[in-house]
Amino acid sequence: MSKRVSVPITLLLALATAAVASAQQVSDAEVKELTRLALQQAQSPQPGAGPTVELRVDDAVQRAMANNLNIAVQRLNPRTYDYSIASLTSAYLPTVTSSVNNQNVTQLPTNQFSGGQIVSIKNQAWSSGLSQAVRWGGGSFNVNFTNSRQNSNAANRTYNPAYSSNLTATYTQPLLKNFSIDSTRASIDTTKISRNMSEQGLQSTIATTEANVRNAYWDLLAAGRAVNVARQSLSLATKLVEDNRQRVEIGTMAPLDVVQAQSEEASRRQVLVQAEATRRTAELALKQLIVSGTDDPLWNSTIVPVDQPTFAPEPIDIEAAVRQALDQRLDLQQAREQLESNNISLKSLNNQTLPQLDLQASYQLAGRGGTFQQYNQSIGGQIIGRIPGGYLDALKNIANWDAPTWNLQVNMSYPLGQSAARANTARARIQLEQTQAQIKQLQLQVATEVTNLALQVSSNGESVQAAAAARELAQKQLDAEESKFEVGLSTNYLVVQAQRDLANAQMTELQANLSYQKSLVNFQRALVTGTTSSVTSISGGGSSAAR
Repeated sequence: MSKRVSVPITLLLALATAAVASAQQVSDAEVKELTRLALQQAQSPQPGAGPTVELRVDDAVQRAMANNLNIAVQRLNPRTYDYSIASLTSAYLPTVTSSVNNQNVTQLPTNQFSGGQIVSIKNQAWSSGLSQAVRWGGGSFNVNFTNSRQNSNAANRTYNPAYSSNLTATYTQPLLKNFSIDSTRASIDTTKISRNMSEQGLQSTIATTEANVRNAYWDLLAAGRAVNVARQSLSLATKLVEDNRQRVEIGTMAPLDVVQAQSEEASRRQVLVQAEATRRTAELALKQLIVSGTDDPLWNSTIVPVDQPTFAPEPIDIEAAVRQALDQRLDLQQAREQLESNNISLKSLNNQTLPQLDLQASYQLAGRGGTFQQYNQSIGGQIIGRIPGGYLDALKNIANWDAPTWNLQVNMSYPLGQSAARANTARARIQLEQTQAQIKQLQLQVATEVTNLALQVSSNGESVQAAAAARELAQKQLDAEESKFEVGLSTNYLVVQAQRDLANAQMTELQANLSYQKSLVNFQRALVTGTTSSVTSISGGGSSAAR
């Protein structure tokens, strides 16, 4: 079994062992199925096992956008942040409360004011309320509407049954700490930034995948051309063997020259085998990027790239390219977003060092109603009359603002000494400076990368021109040697050497073209994205920078 097959099996066994260690039950059938899929993915499809599919480079990119598994995974990340944002913003949704209570109390008298020997009291209460946190200013309000009905056999009740209603509104407003920002608002803002960074990460994955697909496409094309060059070289070597045999038969050449030509033919056959193996490897690399799994029909097909690389060198404005990369590079945008997230976290931590100074205002309206009982004396008398009333009387009191109560208070608290918030703020400032330095370092890295790739494109363009000229000269040299060999002015060795030089020149031209196309792809990628940056994320205190 080859190493390429054994690696997935080793990983699969490690995963199975880890699954057992974590108490997850994996059946034997599932293990066999996973093993089968791993082997299927590791093995190369046999030539001719599937249909031949002609593929253009843009079609390959479109397939990758639709099927690439890395992109599919990255597309889910922004959705997770959407749910996180929805969960955080739900803190500012109103909350409605209600309750109903029924109570029966029997009391034994302890003084003459109890109203009888055994007093029975029936209490009924019902209430509702509305509370909500306010995002602007960090305040909150609470409105409660409470009601009760009390019925008793006590002889000292003014109202029986008695109804009471209260409507209370309270608003609490932070004046210093938690006024401009608090932990909830900081988390919402940083999570929104993290979602933007996730979108940028998705775009970076798309750009990187597109570059990888284009490079893999040109690799496959070059590998296919290398196979054609190897076949052409083998054909020339085979023809030379046949020609030498004819010359040996008519006595114009020694048998040793045939052996030499046969040795060269065997060597070029070996080169052809290696070129075909390289093509299969390049085809698998491209398939891995553009198929959705081993069940994709393209997985068992033979891909034939039909687009041909065009060589049209144009001068590159390095300064403009660097400026574009510094403005548009996704990793730099992510770093700037992280810096903004750190600024929000620092603002939140700094706010936590302020004194807690809250203003609380409340207003209450009370109502009373029920059947009013008249007694013949103030205490311990008999009921001499009743004035009918009910729950609506209590509501009328509230509607007429008969019994208002308002309250205004200020609450303050401030820890003495070096608080944890101050320590967190000092640490966050240092980390913010570190993040700013890292962004400058990343900018220099981007400028260096773009400049190097631009120079590489120019250098590879010159290499293509030089390789094409060398291939033309090698072809002319071979034609000349074959012409001289036909008339006996050249040797078998020189013809073999010229054939070998032509094959090498063709391969050099192929590699130069491949390097040029890949350098163009990498240069375009470098204008959009690069290696994901790592910048310091501030967390602690009242907020946490989203990671």
